[in-house]
Amino acid sequence: MNIAILDDYQDKVRHLDAFRLISAHPCRIFTNSAKGVGQLAIRLAPFEALVLIRERTAITRALLDRLPKLKLIAQTGRAGSHIDVAACTERGIAIAEGVGSPIAPAELTWALVMAAQRRIVSYANNLRDGLWQTASVNPELNGLGLANHGRTLAIWGYGKVGRLVAGYGKAFGMRVLVWGSEAGRASAVADGFEAAPSREAFFAEADVLTLHLRLAEATRGIVTAADLARMKPDSLFVNTSRAQLVEPGALEAALRHGRPGRAALDVFESEPLAADSPLLRIPTVLATPHLGYVEKDSYELYFDAAFRNVLAFAGGAPANILNPEVLA
Repeated sequence: MNIAILDDYQDKVRHLDAFRLISAHPCRIFTNSAKGVGQLAIRLAPFEALVLIRERTAITRALLDRLPKLKLIAQTGRAGSHIDVAACTERGIAIAEGVGSPIAPAELTWALVMAAQRRIVSYANNLRDGLWQTASVNPELNGLGLANHGRTLAIWGYGKVGRLVAGYGKAFGMRVLVWGSEAGRASAVADGFEAAPSREAFFAEADVLTLHLRLAEATRGIVTAADLARMKPDSLFVNTSRAQLVEPGALEAALRHGRPGRAALDVFESEPLAADSPLLRIPTVLATPHLGYVEKDSYELYFDAAFRNVLAFAGGAPANILNPEVLA
């Protein structure tokens, strides 16, 4: 099969051990994103199989109309709302789902919590400029960092990632407060954590609040301006899941009003994030370029599964197909 691998920003896929799996197939790796259906259609028209890196490119009905050779989309990890599954099914395009791991995103979440609470990035950058123990040259922002011990870690979503983050919080001596589905809250209580008595209390009591939800129509914009306004002036809002979980514009406005006091973000509504994004101009924001799953062990896991799905399809024994009706 003629294969395209999309959005490999760091040009690392070709260096993975897993890449050897598809060495017998023609393959092109694109290291930059194409914007717009027209540009994408021109780029992808020759290919029979696309390997997607998570949700970096949206596969829409309009795009699929212009890809007559496409037979397979191999997703690294699980398929999400970035793929129009119905449109793929109507056109006989199979979608093969891969596997994932919660370890890397959970670890990144905790790295952001620690870095933001202790203001490590600000201190380190200012030290390079000869400023000793200076978090900011702005006196209003040049405060002390905060320890996590004894503070409240609020987790919305007690799935695989949320459960790991809860364990990290416990190890650091934090009170862990969970919100989410009834089943998720029950699981958290069974594991020895607290379920928030209400959504309002969940936001109001949080010293560190982190989101671990899947993006779906039911969760899009689920965090509102009113929720954020209940947070403490010195609290930290962390999002390593999906930017679209937050009501558009609500976080920027909330940070400017000082509730929450700070944010640590790995996900954005438009990615790659533009250098002139307003979020990058807010001094209380620590931002990273969607690194949640971007580490070697995760890449090997994701791409090994995705490439094996391509080989299975090419060999006439499709596996892990999300829309099996296309195989009839």
